[in-house]
Amino acid sequence: MAYMSPMTDTRAFARAVLRRLAGIAALAVLALALGTAAAWAKGAHDYSFTAIDGTPLPLDAFAGRPVLVVNTASFCGFTYQYEGLQALYDAYRGRGLVVLGVPSPDFNQEYASAGEVKEFCDVTYGIDFPMTDLVHVRGAQAHPFYQWVAATGGNRAVPRWNFHKLLLGGDGALVAAWPSTTKPRSRAVVARVEALLPR
Repeated sequence: MAYMSPMTDTRAFARAVLRRLAGIAALAVLALALGTAAAWAKGAHDYSFTAIDGTPLPLDAFAGRPVLVVNTASFCGFTYQYEGLQALYDAYRGRGLVVLGVPSPDFNQEYASAGEVKEFCDVTYGIDFPMTDLVHVRGAQAHPFYQWVAATGGNRAVPRWNFHKLLLGGDGALVAAWPSTTKPRSRAVVARVEALLPR
């Protein structure tokens, strides 16, 4: 039997430990990657909001229907777009379109409570499409739906300001995103919406 010095034994042991640690690290990275991939693989129907009246508002309630999701605010230069959103909803709700308003305080242009937002929308614009409670739409505090949007659609899909628009297909996939400057009844939005609706 060949003689092995204590130093050789220590080096062999260290190499064995490093190999084991490398294997564990690789498994951890793989698990993280698979977990991230699983999160990205989700669709919008896996998420739920609270409605502006405090009741549950799961997105799977809209399965089979396209949904235009818009983060809104009451004191913004784009607030007039509520009128266009309601008109779009009126024009296409009979064919299945849902417009979903998501009031957000992220840009410091929204009331402090859902009740105030609801009253403003009812009185000023006669809004009757569904709306959520106030939520964050960007950053670390973003609602899980908007975290999914960021992971799925990248920076282009993340709201940079109020009245950013996201179009979901009937299967819950993210179909399109438009910035605040794109009006609800613009040719681009209407064409994508009509493409998702039954003839």
